[in-house]
Amino acid sequence: MIKQFIRERYLEALLTGDRQACRNIIEEALQGGTMAIQIYMDIIWPMMVEIDDLYRQDRIMPAQEALASRINRSIVNQLQNKLPRRPATDRRIVIVTAESEQAELGGQMTCDLFESDGWRCRFLGGTVNNEDILEFIHSYSPDVLLLYGFNGKDAPAVRKLIDRIRQINAWPDMRIMLSGGVFKRAEGLWEEIGADLYAETAAEAVHIASLPTEDLPTPVRTIKQRGRCQSNPEPVSVAS
Repeated sequence: MIKQFIRERYLEALLTGDRQACRNIIEEALQGGTMAIQIYMDIIWPMMVEIDDLYRQDRIMPAQEALASRINRSIVNQLQNKLPRRPATDRRIVIVTAESEQAELGGQMTCDLFESDGWRCRFLGGTVNNEDILEFIHSYSPDVLLLYGFNGKDAPAVRKLIDRIRQINAWPDMRIMLSGGVFKRAEGLWEEIGADLYAETAAEAVHIASLPTEDLPTPVRTIKQRGRCQSNPEPVSVAS
């Protein structure tokens, strides 16, 4: 179990931009017997969320947010090969994120945990437009499309991407999952916007995506939302 004072030390080092102190704290945790996957879930992920919250509340400067995000990403890159590996399966997921550094970090960590669980993951990041996303989905045939870290201003474009996928109906068995960003803060928005699944964290995303179909939560659809999926929306990119 990660002790609170370790997280506090790590957060302080992140906010001062001290890369070496952050590396030392993580190395101490590893040397103390903490598994890499625990560090992902109990240090890096909650601190990523904390940094995002502090930034949105104007309690830290943009430079601090940028430094913290880049340090976290460098730590994640070092830890990736230390994650446990389950036998590979043919389950496939594609992950698309918002363009921010924080969103790409969350998407990368989520991809790492899916790969650790045996999934075949393709991480497209935050700069691919809708038509390219659709083209890649067509060639890769994923079981899940995960959209991570989109904020309120992105919601209309996310909605149109989902509507476009429903309209084409070429991948009826593919589930669309939302995570992070505005969907973490606005309860029920993932259902209203037309997704199949929602996960608050990377670990929860892996768990939910791996459930048998009969055990999956059923999203609540409004009449307005159901009717919208029958329209012909113009393709709009989630990447600005």
